[in-house]
Amino acid sequence: MVRLLGPQDRLLTRLEHEHPAVRVAVRGNLVTLEGPEEEVEIATRLVQELVDLVRQGTSLSQSEVSEGSRILRQDSSRSLSDAIGEVILTSRGKSIRAKTEGQHAYVDSIDDHTIVFGIGPAGTGKTYLAMAKAVQALHRKEVSRIILTRPAVEAGERLGFLPGTLTDKIDPYLRPLYDALNEMMDPELVPKLLATGVVEVAPLAYMRGRTLNDSFIVLDEAQNTTPEQMKMFLTRLGFGSKMVVTGDATQVDLPAGTSGLQIAQSVLGRIDDIHFAMLTSADVVRHTLVGEIVDAYTAHDQRVMARQTRAQQQSHHARRGRN
Repeated sequence: MVRLLGPQDRLLTRLEHEHPAVRVAVRGNLVTLEGPEEEVEIATRLVQELVDLVRQGTSLSQSEVSEGSRILRQDSSRSLSDAIGEVILTSRGKSIRAKTEGQHAYVDSIDDHTIVFGIGPAGTGKTYLAMAKAVQALHRKEVSRIILTRPAVEAGERLGFLPGTLTDKIDPYLRPLYDALNEMMDPELVPKLLATGVVEVAPLAYMRGRTLNDSFIVLDEAQNTTPEQMKMFLTRLGFGSKMVVTGDATQVDLPAGTSGLQIAQSVLGRIDDIHFAMLTSADVVRHTLVGEIVDAYTAHDQRVMARQTRAQQQSHHARRGRN
C-alpha cells in the first residue's frame, strides 16, 4: 500500500487530480472509490492495474498514474503493463522501463530498426531509455561495446578556457552520460569497462574516420550537430551495429546555421530501417510541471512564428503595392 500511494500520498493525490469526480478513501489496505459509475469504473480499473505493476516490482511515479488514466479512458480493457512495456533493466532494485505509450513505441522501434531518431522535449526519456537499451544489448551479448557521444557545445553560456588535460576539458560536456551510466551499471564496474574500451564516452569529434562494428552507439544532444557532423556520424555505422540519435529541435545551442537533426528529418525520412520516434509533452516523466512548461513554450514559439509570417506577408504586399 505504501508503494501504491507513494511518498506523502503523491500518487493518491494524482489519482484524485485525474478523476476529480471520484472521492477516494484509504483505510489500511482498503481503497474505496465513490462517484459517478462510469468514472468509478475507470478509476477502479486504474487502481487494479497500478497494484499489478507494484506486484511486478515497478516503482510507480505520477506519470504512470496520468498515463494509465489516459490509456484506460481510451480503452478500459487494456493492460497497462502491456501498453507501457516490459522492464528493460533492473539496477540496484530499480526497474527501468517505458512509462508512456510514446516511450513504449520508441523502445520498440529501437528493437525493430538499425537507426532510430528519438526526437522530443526535455524529460521524455530519450537518452535515458536509449542508454538502457544499450546496456541491455551489452548484457545480452548482442553487441560487444557501447559508444556514447555528444557534441561539445555550450548551452547558451561562454565557459571560457577550461583548465586541465584534454579529458578534463571535455568531461563537463559528457558528464550527463556518465551519470546515467552509473545509474544503470555497477559504479565499480564502469571504470573497468571504460578502461578496456567496452564502454566508450567521447565527444562527437572523436568519431571521424572510424567504422563502428558490433556496437550500440548513442548520439545525444543531436540538435547541436551541424549537417556535416550528422552525416559524418551516421556514416560511421558498421556491421552488427545499432544507432540511436536523440535530440530536441527546440533547444538548438549552435551559434549559427542549421541543425543537423532538422536536416536529417527531411533527408532520411523515407529510408527503410531508419525510424523517427516523435515524443511529446505527454511523454514527459519528470515533474508534472515540466510537461506544462514544454506546452507553454511550444505555444509561445508558434505565436512568434505566426507573427513573423504575417509581418513577412505584409511586407511583401507593401512592396508589390509600391511596384
